[in-house]
Amino acid sequence: MRLQSLWRSGDEPPVTTMELFFDLVYVFAVTQLSATLLHHLTVRGGVETLVLFGAVWWVWNYTAWATNWVDPDRVPVRVLLAVLMLLSLIMSAAIPEAFGDHGLQFAVAVAAMQVLRPLFMVIVLRGHQLSRNYLHLGIWSTAASVLWIVGATADGNARLLWWVAALAVDVLGPAANYAVPGLGRTPMSTWTLSPAHLAERCRLIVIIALGESVLSIGKTYAELSSGARASASLIVAFVETFALWWLYFTRRSDGAVHRVIRSGDPAKLGRGAYAYAHALLVAGIIVTAVAAEQTMSHPDHHAEWPDVLVIVGGPAVFAVGMLVFLISTGGFDRTERLAGATGFAALLALAVAGGMAGWPLLLLDGAVAAVLLALAVVTSLPTAQAPNTAPELETR
Repeated sequence: MRLQSLWRSGDEPPVTTMELFFDLVYVFAVTQLSATLLHHLTVRGGVETLVLFGAVWWVWNYTAWATNWVDPDRVPVRVLLAVLMLLSLIMSAAIPEAFGDHGLQFAVAVAAMQVLRPLFMVIVLRGHQLSRNYLHLGIWSTAASVLWIVGATADGNARLLWWVAALAVDVLGPAANYAVPGLGRTPMSTWTLSPAHLAERCRLIVIIALGESVLSIGKTYAELSSGARASASLIVAFVETFALWWLYFTRRSDGAVHRVIRSGDPAKLGRGAYAYAHALLVAGIIVTAVAAEQTMSHPDHHAEWPDVLVIVGGPAVFAVGMLVFLISTGGFDRTERLAGATGFAALLALAVAGGMAGWPLLLLDGAVAAVLLALAVVTSLPTAQAPNTAPELETR
């Protein structure tokens, strides 16, 4: 197969329908992750869900980067994506029992995707610098895959430790430029990125996470008895979701794309802004959705620390993701710094007060929603956006 026949045309190729179809599998993955965290609302359950989310994220992220270079409308690439979709379904189905009886199913699916994809890219991109890059990436992914599978054969704490190590390999690989003894490194400058394409893929995965939140909110509300508390909890959940959308999509994502395109090393900026920051953004959305469902189901329940961690922690993780996103792309002005610091202080105060006093979940979640909405409004003011956004950009 010749490289030219699979290479994407154009400097900024559009997202294809095949890529959109691929992303639909991750609606199921997000649903499974949310349900798993909701049913294991403990510190241990949170850590386990975080590890599972990390595996899901790096599978999706590496696929999004791969389709920057190879055309999903070409038959070999389309077949690859179809196989990855099937394996993603198998992986997602195993999520609720990944630390139980379905650990091997989860690990084998993850390992198969993380080895198959770079192998495909090494072969079809041979003769190009990217083939060498994917060889390095494949070595790191293979090492992580071994740890995933070894962990699946263990039980309890041992499985968790093996899988944390596997996730650490995936997370550290890009930061280490996929260094391999005897082969050297693959600097980010050698990854010829199409920033607009990758940004659009990341926007779509954020929309998928927000969309799953809306579905969860609607489903939970439909199962509740009508009344003032049910209506109030619905409003709070919707306001939170809307505020997260507002914080991300109101001009910031567009402005970031233009800054990445204009930079001297777009792949390096893309690594921080899209591979790392968006993992935090999507994780924050998932945890916030779990908090909303918990609040809607038990609005009068007095907050315990696991409740506080999801109600306040979800928005806090999202805010950290926004911080990393803006810093990575150089779009963080004085107003946003002040608003961000104030917002973090407010969330911390709510966590302490709500946890120590045992506030009703509806009260605590309502206060968090108010903080998020205030942040969205303040950071959208013209004085906050002028340094961040190119004049010609339009609001999406």
